[in-house]
Amino acid sequence: MIRKITAVLAVGAVAGGVGIAAAGPAAASTWTMPNLIGMDLQGAQDAIQSLTADAVWYSSSTDLTGKGRAQISDRNWQVCTSAPPPGGKFTESMKVDFGVVRIDTETCP
Repeated sequence: MIRKITAVLAVGAVAGGVGIAAAGPAAASTWTMPNLIGMDLQGAQDAIQSLTADAVWYSSSTDLTGKGRAQISDRNWQVCTSAPPPGGKFTESMKVDFGVVRIDTETCP
């Protein structure tokens, strides 16, 4: 009787181990950066969130004039550059940054 119980426990442990090993880690999602040049910053941020189903919910932005201004009202800023560039690949762990200038008062460098 003891041998049968031991055998059942051993088989159960092996089968359970196979199930866990087969699951493994999920592969990281990769997306292609769309061409968002010319859009307002808020629209570009929304596009990235939509594309990635909110897996990438934060993107940074950089004032391309060199003045170091913060982008408080995102709709007032135009996207001039993106990192990664249009067509480039990115994952959830990569930084997405938009180079911007003020709409209607500045031009892209």
